This record gives sequence, structure tokens and C-alpha cells, in this order.
Amino acid sequence: MIRAGVIGATGYAGAELVRLLLGHPEVELAAVGSVSFEGQPISDVYPAYYRLCDMTCEPEDAVIEKSDVVFTALPSGLSQTLAKKCRGAGKAFIDMGADFRLKREADYHGWYGNTFQYPDLHEEAVYGLPELFREKIAGTKLVANPGCYTTAVPLALVPALETGLVSPEGIIANCASGVTGSGRKLTQNTHFPELNESMTAYKVACHRHTPEIEQTFRMILGREVTVTFVPHLLPVNRGILATCYAKLLPGTTEKQLREAYEARYGEEFFVRFLPQGRVADIKNVRLSNFCDVSIHVDTRAGMLVAISAIDNMVKGAAGQAIQNMNLMFGIDERTGLTAMPPAF
Repeated sequence: MIRAGVIGATGYAGAELVRLLLGHPEVELAAVGSVSFEGQPISDVYPAYYRLCDMTCEPEDAVIEKSDVVFTALPSGLSQTLAKKCRGAGKAFIDMGADFRLKREADYHGWYGNTFQYPDLHEEAVYGLPELFREKIAGTKLVANPGCYTTAVPLALVPALETGLVSPEGIIANCASGVTGSGRKLTQNTHFPELNESMTAYKVACHRHTPEIEQTFRMILGREVTVTFVPHLLPVNRGILATCYAKLLPGTTEKQLREAYEARYGEEFFVRFLPQGRVADIKNVRLSNFCDVSIHVDTRAGMLVAISAIDNMVKGAAGQAIQNMNLMFGIDERTGLTAMPPAF
């Protein structure tokens, strides 16, 4: 059994990770940690876990000591020291925060205000989007787990971009997220009277996920790509819907596009490329590690509209982290993640 520990277990992503790890047939949940609730059972924080997981939240060092793999679900700037401790102790490390996602220190400093404390670890870290970088993830000891938007947008557009069927210039990602993506701490725009019966754009053209999305496209295409990214907040708990626009290159047909997506995703278990005429919908991926992708061609405007849907807490966070763990430990990456989405 793989002994897994979760630091930051009482945030939304951490709690979802605990839920999924408890159902993993090859994992023993060894320890959970939380600064805010240290010494308290996690079931006091999440009563749904009562008698299913009553583990006491422990200090970070205790979690590391008891674990073969440590997951951190923490705000940016808090994972680098923990990663150093884990690597020194020979433990695998999966960061669900942003500390290891960006490869350029200038980007990390510009968007997060932090620096690379341990450049060697940043050099070692592998970006954990399995459908795009599976071979690099397998066997590594340090993974930067992508966030929700940064999973949904690349999966929507990569097949069209890498085959040269659309232009890498003028890409627009118009996305909407469930409120769990904002974290457990209450803010003005997540306060019920502000959120209910509303939909609003936020951090327009200045969201921290922008350079990460662009980095993924750069790694695939080998050139700089600029994306206009506008996120919106939905009055739902879970889900990311990414509606992405790219200019069709001359001669591109819908048949070519569908063939490119089938070639890229036809053998992927967690990416479901939808039949022609169907539209990706967050309802159909809820509580699952699936990403549904649909494509639509606006022949009048010469545009590809690529839509992806994920559960931001699963494929956009905890589920993808477990998928990465499976690859790191050499087990079937589907293990513990094959539950069907509920039909309604």
C-alpha cells in the first residue's frame, strides 16, 4: 500500500483529496495536516466524514514522516520548504498549489510575488497534466499539479494547435467556474447574496492562471503564445466550463479537426471527445475525473469553438493529483478514479 499524507487537508481541494484517497484500493491514508485545525478531527470540520475519516489533523513534519507521498493543498508560497523536506527524506511530493507550476522565475515573481527558493527543485518539477506530459510524470518524485482553468483550456485546444489547423494568434479562453474554485475562505464575491442568481467576470485579463495556460501551449508548440483569458464565477459548487476560440487556418475543415481530436484523445480514458452535435456540460462530469471536450466550427466567422468541461475539484485538482500519483508509482493511472458521474 502507498502511504499518502495530505497537508492542507481542510481546504476544499484537500478535503476532496482525502475523500478520493479513502476510496483508492492501493493507498493507505497515513496522515492529514492542517494549521488552522491542528489537533482536531477532520470530521469536525467536514461532518460528512464522521465515522468514515476521523483522523486528527497533525503538524506538517508528522505528516511527512508517516507518508510515502505527500500532497500539499496550500496557498502559493507555502510549499517550497515542504518540498525540500520531502525530497531530503526520499518522499514523493505532489503540489496542488502554484509554487512549482511556472518554469520561469520571472513569471512566478510577476504573477505571485514569490521567488524560487530552491532552483534545483523547480528544475526537477514535472508539470502534471497527464494527457499531455504522461511520459515525464512516470517515475518522477516531484509533480506540479495543474489547476482547474489550466487543465480545461489546454485540453480544449491542444489537438487543433499541435496539428496546425488553427492559428496560435488571437486565442480567447472564456471560462466559468463553480465557487469552490475560490477556496473555503469567504470573500465578498462569494458571499451568498452576491453570488446567488448572478454570473460575473472577475480578474479580467489579469488572472494568475494566464501564464500557466500560455506555458503549456509553449511547451507543446515550442513558441510563445498569448491568450486572452477571462474567468467568470457561476452560482454552482463545482465545475469548469471553458469555451475557447481560435482562428481556423485556410483550408481547415471540420473533418480534419475531428480527426485531430480523435487521434489525440481516442485512447484517453479521462478525456471524452464528444460526438458531433453534442456540447460539453459540467453536469456530465460532476464528481468525476473526466474532461468532456466538444468542438464546433463557425464557418461564417472562420473560427473553431472548442469547449471543455471538468469538475474543478476532481480533474481540476484532487483527482488529477491522484492520477499523477498513480503514474509516479507505476500503477494504472485510472486506479481509484473510475467512479461514474451521477446522471442528475
